[in-house]
Amino acid sequence: MRALTWHGPRDVRVDTVPDPVIVDPTDVVVRVTSTGICGSDLHLYELFGPFLDAGDILGHEAMGIVEEVGPEVRALAPGDRVVVPFNISCGTCWMCGRGLQSQCETTQVTEYGMGASLFGYTKLYGQVPGGQAEFLRVPFGDTLPVKVPDDAPDQRYLYLSDVLPTAWQAVAYAGIPPGGSVTVLGLGPIGDMAARVALHRGAGEVIGVDLVPERLSRARERGVRTLDLAEVGDGLGERVRDLTDGRGTDAVIDAVGMEAHGAPLTKAAQRVTGLLPDSLGRRLMVKAGVDSMAAFDAAVDAVRRGGTISLVGVYGGAVDPVPLRSLFDKQIQLRMGQANVRHWVDDILPLLDDGDPLGVDDFATHVLPLEEAPQAYETFQAKRDGMVKVVLTPGP
Repeated sequence: MRALTWHGPRDVRVDTVPDPVIVDPTDVVVRVTSTGICGSDLHLYELFGPFLDAGDILGHEAMGIVEEVGPEVRALAPGDRVVVPFNISCGTCWMCGRGLQSQCETTQVTEYGMGASLFGYTKLYGQVPGGQAEFLRVPFGDTLPVKVPDDAPDQRYLYLSDVLPTAWQAVAYAGIPPGGSVTVLGLGPIGDMAARVALHRGAGEVIGVDLVPERLSRARERGVRTLDLAEVGDGLGERVRDLTDGRGTDAVIDAVGMEAHGAPLTKAAQRVTGLLPDSLGRRLMVKAGVDSMAAFDAAVDAVRRGGTISLVGVYGGAVDPVPLRSLFDKQIQLRMGQANVRHWVDDILPLLDDGDPLGVDDFATHVLPLEEAPQAYETFQAKRDGMVKVVLTPGP
C-alpha cells in the first residue's frame, strides 16, 4: 500500500509499504477513504525526531470501510463504514469505564510513563502505524471504531476522529457559564472548531485570536469576534479586558500549545534537540525539554479572576516555567489533556445531520490526494495558501 512516512525533520514521503494484517483476534483492517493532517502532526514534522524511526507511518485522523475483521469481532463486518478515534482505547478497563479513554490502562505506554497509545504518533505513544495510508489496522474492533451511516460524504463524519471531540472537550473543560465569554487562542482547526462549539453551546461572547488573516476571516464569518495578534501584541490581555467590562473572559481555551511564535530562542532549542542523536535527544526532551509559554502566559493574562483555562494545544516540555503566583492570585482553574474521543461521540453525532450546525461539511480548506501529502505538510507548516484543514484521500 501507499503511506505517508517520516524520514527526518521536514522530510516526509509517500512510500510503498507492506499492507497491514490481522494480528489479534479483535483487530479489523480499514480501507482508508479520508484522513486528516492535524496541527499536532507538525510537531512530528519539526521536533520529535528522537522519538521516531525512518519509515514510521504518520496520521491519527482516519475513516474508511472495514475490509477484514478478526475472528472475535462481533460488532463490525466487512463493508461497514467507520471513523477511527485517534487514541487507542480498549473500552473495558477502569479508565475507559470512567470516560478517560486517553488514559486507557490496556494501551498506556508505561516505558515512557505516558497515557494511551495513539495512531501515528511516536514512541512516546506506542509507535503504532498511522492512518495517512491506504489501509489501517485497528485494534479493539468491537469497542474502538465508530460506525457511521453511509448516506453522507466523508467530511460529515471524519472529524469525529479528533477535531470534533478535541474541540468539544476543550469547551466542556472551559466551563463557560450560559451566556458567558471565552477567548480562544489560536484559530487553527481545533481552535476554529472550539469557537464554533462554544457558540453552539450557548456562549454569549467568543473572542478568537490569531496571526493569520485567512483564519481570522474564517472565524468572523461564524460569529466570532476576532483579534489580530500582530496588531494587539503584548496588549492582548488589556484588549480582552476592554471587551469584557475590565474583567477578562470567563474562560480561555489555549489551542496553540508549544508552537513557538515570537520565541526564537525556544524554537531554536527545540530544533537543535530534534537534530541530536536519538538517545541524547530523547533524554534531553524527557528531562529538560522546554516549550514556548507565550500562549499560556497570554491565557493567564486574559482570563478573569476566578475563571478557567482549558489547555488543548499540545505541550511537551518537562521544565516549563509556569506562573503559579498569578494562577494562585487570580484563583484560576486549569483543565487539560488529550481528548477522550469515545466519551464525547454520543454528544456530537446528533449534530452531524443535514442542518450542519458546526459547519463540518465545508470545514476543510484543502482536499488533496495522499500522494500530495509532503507538499501539504510544507504548506500547512508555513501557513500558506489559506490552509487551515487538510483532508487527504488515499487510493484512486
